[in-house]
Amino acid sequence: MKRLAIWVTLILLGMSLLLLGQAGSRERVAVILNIEGAIGPANSDYFMRGLNRAQEMNAEIVVVRMDTPGGLDSSMRDMIKAILSSTVPVATYVYPPGGRAASAGTYLLYASHIAAMAPATNLGSATPVQMGGGGLPGMPGADEPDAAPERKGEDAAADDASGNLEEATAQEDAAEAPARGPRRGETAMERKVLEDAVSYIRELAELRGRNADWAEEAVREAMNIGATEALKLNVIDVVAESIPELLAAIDGRTVKMEIGERVLDTSSLQLVEILPDWRTQLLAVITNPNIAYLLMLVGVYGIIFELANPGSIFPGVIGAISLVVALYAFQVLPINYAGLALIFLGIVFMIAEAFVPSFGILGFGGIAAFVVGSIILVDDTNFAISIPLIGGTALVSAGFFIWILSRLIRIRRKPATTGREELIGARAVALTDFADGKGRVWLHSESWLAHADSTLEINKGDVLEVTALHDLTVSVVPSSVPDEALSKGVQS
Repeated sequence: MKRLAIWVTLILLGMSLLLLGQAGSRERVAVILNIEGAIGPANSDYFMRGLNRAQEMNAEIVVVRMDTPGGLDSSMRDMIKAILSSTVPVATYVYPPGGRAASAGTYLLYASHIAAMAPATNLGSATPVQMGGGGLPGMPGADEPDAAPERKGEDAAADDASGNLEEATAQEDAAEAPARGPRRGETAMERKVLEDAVSYIRELAELRGRNADWAEEAVREAMNIGATEALKLNVIDVVAESIPELLAAIDGRTVKMEIGERVLDTSSLQLVEILPDWRTQLLAVITNPNIAYLLMLVGVYGIIFELANPGSIFPGVIGAISLVVALYAFQVLPINYAGLALIFLGIVFMIAEAFVPSFGILGFGGIAAFVVGSIILVDDTNFAISIPLIGGTALVSAGFFIWILSRLIRIRRKPATTGREELIGARAVALTDFADGKGRVWLHSESWLAHADSTLEINKGDVLEVTALHDLTVSVVPSSVPDEALSKGVQS
């Protein structure tokens, strides 16, 4: 028993040493992530899953190759939170040459432990685009100098000469003011959005020890800067032509992590690139606002067709799936719900035109609501719906409405085919031989009294045509086109 215990102990000790040796010989890696295009739910999901995997691999560093025009504020903030709480240092690298880190990309660069750029790249233009795209509306310009109060009386006369000089100086200052003065925003909402963005990027800059004043200018004035100048102004840490050069440049640097300072050891690292998987690619497709918009229309029209033709199944299934996927996409996109309501209202109006005699008012109003709603559906210019797509879908919807309208007009112009009018021109079969122009006929599965010209010879089984209706008696004449099947059916 004692000998068995010794052997078990030796085996366990050997296994422990083997595992320790494997752990000690584990290759040190740098994880490479790629972010290209607008920053949205797909890029955010890919980045955070890649960062989690890097932490599981105990990577030395994560290098994010980035080339972006900007993107959604919500996705950007999720990514920044992940960077700030990461246990693995993150180096954001603007690449390739000619690439950029605009808008949301600038915030991500400032949030990263290491900010790097390739030559011939730029960053900046971090003004929130919800505030009017290229800038803030209503900002004072050179053509809007502040009007000085008019001076009257003896003081104005006494200071006439000096007043002219002061006025010229004031106008010159007013002309130069837009270039010097920081943008503050005109409305309360603009000021809130702008000041929030300024405060956010300044905090990130101060956390990483970078140029906070230039960061504020990038937000207030949409300033841009190239890689070389950014390095001189302490906006970034490194300019490197490749990832190996970047890793060599930052080796031995100290970065501030959430749990304290850490010295980077980036020499002789194996590069492991994590590529977007099918989930990221699918998310990128369905969160494309153009695709989401089309899915919504397919869903709505599919369900409408199913309700109009119960039992079709296929349009209902496709419509329901498309609508659910579209609603998921809208949940993660910056959707203007007023625009969404206008689109649905427009569709309802166009459908209502088929049931309510509005002489086209509902239809044309529906088209207008549909187009306006489509244009304002997405708040972010980076995710705006294509105008040609809006025009195409509006034309299809308008064509559908015009088709319905033409069918209604054709139906209204068509003579009534029910009741008294339906009998005129109908064919009947004589049930008896006519005597003195009187007899009975089989008409619309009923037996009717019939009257004909007494000079006509009408025998049982003859096919007749109704020419008039008098109370419960029909006037008939022999049909010019005998229907043998009808005659045989009655005789049998």
